[in-house]
Amino acid sequence: MTGATATTATPDQITAHWAARLHELAARHHVIGASLGILHRGRLIAEAATGTANLDAGTEATTDTLFQIGSISKVWTATVAMALVDEGLLELDTPIVSFLPEFRTADQQLTDGVTLRHLLTHTSGIDGDFFADTGRGDDCLEKYTALLADVPATHPLGATLSYCNTGFTLLGRVLEYVTGVPWDELMRERLYRPLGLTHTATLPEEVLSFRAAIGHFGNPPAPAKVWGLMRSVGPAGLICSVPREVLAFAQLHMNGGLTDDGTKVVSAGSVAAMQTPQAKVPDPDTLGHSWGLGWFLDDWNGHRVYGHDGATLGQSAFLRVLPDADLAICLLTNGGDTRSLFGDLFREIAQEVGGVTMRTPIEPADEPVPFDPADHVGVYERLGVRIEISERDGGLVMRSTSTGPLASLLPEAATELPLHPVRPGVFAVRQPGMETWFPVVFYTLADGTPYLHHGARATPKVG
Repeated sequence: MTGATATTATPDQITAHWAARLHELAARHHVIGASLGILHRGRLIAEAATGTANLDAGTEATTDTLFQIGSISKVWTATVAMALVDEGLLELDTPIVSFLPEFRTADQQLTDGVTLRHLLTHTSGIDGDFFADTGRGDDCLEKYTALLADVPATHPLGATLSYCNTGFTLLGRVLEYVTGVPWDELMRERLYRPLGLTHTATLPEEVLSFRAAIGHFGNPPAPAKVWGLMRSVGPAGLICSVPREVLAFAQLHMNGGLTDDGTKVVSAGSVAAMQTPQAKVPDPDTLGHSWGLGWFLDDWNGHRVYGHDGATLGQSAFLRVLPDADLAICLLTNGGDTRSLFGDLFREIAQEVGGVTMRTPIEPADEPVPFDPADHVGVYERLGVRIEISERDGGLVMRSTSTGPLASLLPEAATELPLHPVRPGVFAVRQPGMETWFPVVFYTLADGTPYLHHGARATPKVG
């Protein structure tokens, strides 16, 4: 450990050290604004912010600035779902239609068989990026669920894992149906209030009561065209918060489902189940090697890790819990090379505070990896994206074209990147101006159907 993080350091010295590192690393990676919290042994040992919440407005990012935590919201929704399992209102392995008779998809087998466990582990097969604006009313999730009758399956039920926003919006509707309480209010009732959260909100009119960050895209960076996504995405990714309150939520899970005052929010058994591997990830290098119930699970050189990331319109969020070290870290950001900031900063914190070495990120192989381009060339497609793999000069190039409602909100509808071999069937890509590599995995299902796994999503080959 450095002098500032040694056991003899004062709380002010520890905070000053990590505030300085946040500022230095954010500047190195051209991150617009960032807010950091570190929870160790049940105590918030550091809280810091740097940069700008909104470039156009010139608003400073502070530790009280609300950022969008994006898909970290999914674990909050999952936690309430497990509390309802505890109470007998839901069951993990009973078909959803038993709890929500209105539920239909375009695939009858999926409709009849999908369970809560499938939704929590992203193995349902429902196309995961069905975004539909169903209005601002409390009935938005009910209206959204009705539209699923026309949504196709990306893969057979339980055949693989594919990150599924759609499944968590559906889950939010299930929670509403069995409790009679809208999802937003259910989060307040079951989590915000028991945890004593004062800077956590969902709806834009609630967030506007605070200093709020906006996302940024591009180089030079500019604010996103739209601040937030449609309300129907709520259970999958609309919570806004500050790191210390995200860490209060993490502490709930580190405490076996109890708040600091001893209030039980969810049972210890359900908390343990959420942290137990349920489904293997075809691409273990992006987030983790497997998924629990809500959390993704990883291993950092022999130490257990669970967590979740979030990405909305120009905002990125990162949460990792290292239970062996009694350590949790949260970083909220709003533009720039945020993934590289996460990697550098969390690596330092995990080592210096927890004595844990973060696993080595994926990179292209140093030596040639033999492969036949013909094995992978083709078109892969699902809702929201069309991916074309083509051969060029003996190598492979991936062209991704965003489709659907979100395409107009993104700075670039299409990107083209060379694939760099890592090992057989696994390649790496890197966005211009970014340091972090991301994997692209080619694999087949048990029935021989070829798929591409990228961004935690499974995309079938269609041509």
